[in-house]
Order: sequence, then C-alpha cells, then structure tokens
Amino acid sequence: MSDYGRNDRGANRRGGTPLSELDPALTEISRRVIGCAIEVHKELGPGYPRDIYVSALSKALTRDGVNFTGDAPLDVSCAGEVVGTVTADMYINDRFLVALLAEHMEIGSQERSELRARLRAADQELGLIINFGERRLKDGLVRVLNPDKLNRLRDEEEYEDDDEGEYEDDD
Repeated sequence: MSDYGRNDRGANRRGGTPLSELDPALTEISRRVIGCAIEVHKELGPGYPRDIYVSALSKALTRDGVNFTGDAPLDVSCAGEVVGTVTADMYINDRFLVALLAEHMEIGSQERSELRARLRAADQELGLIINFGERRLKDGLVRVLNPDKLNRLRDEEEYEDDDEGEYEDDD
C-alpha cells in the first residue's frame, strides 16, 4: 500500500491504527490477498470490466489456498433486528472483507463508508478496497478499519490485562 498519509511509525496521520496492532494472522492473510491482486494486475493491467478482475482474483486466491466467499450476504441489524442484507464482494477466511473496483478514480469517502458499513454488518475489523482501474495497483489499495470492532477488542484486552498478576491467596 502507498505510504502516503503515514508517519514514521507506520500510523496514519489522521490517527489510524498501525498494522502492528492488528492480529498477525489477519495481517498475513491480507498480505496474501494483496499479493494475489498485484499478480492479477501485473498480468491484466487496468481497463477491463470489474467482473474480469473478480474472476481473475478468485482464481488467484484459490491457487494460493486462500479461502473466500464471493458475493457474501451480510445481515444488517438495527435494535437487535435484521432490517436488510448487503453483499460483500469477497469475504476472506471469515476474517475480513474485500471491495473490488475497476474504475480510474481516487477512492473517496463514499467507498470507504460503504465498506466500513459492511464491516460493521459482518462484525469484522479489517477491509480492503482494491481498485484494478489504476495504472499502479498500489494507488488503488486502501485499508479500511471498523473502529467499533477495534475498540471492543481493545476493551477486551484491557479487561484481560487487568486480571494479570492478580491471584487469590488460599489462606
């Protein structure tokens, strides 16, 4: 991914989460997906319709042994009730979502918001937007995080850390 917008510690200048704070297994599988996307982009380049890239990436992920579900339905809940369904382009290893584009355009807040909403629906922390329409794929890669999920995970870790070092005396 591009280093644009990152400080020396790898964190996003807008207060983002560095990769080092994510589950290492999640980071590794996301790197494998990006590697497959890079190979597809090197082979095809920009300019094809989105469905060509979806098919090519699906085949590359399968060859690489990455489990995924294409066009994965995600229930959207409000006040504890399902109010509808959205679809994720790819649901990788039941761990994160991928949104695929094939347009020569900068990925903006609309695309990020849509993926973030899908992340909330799936209760996942990480998503990737991969835009095959860019001349250089690294210009079309964006990591999107679900702050709600990350905050819950941090709270759980803090709760677990509070218990460390404490013991009950049997006396």
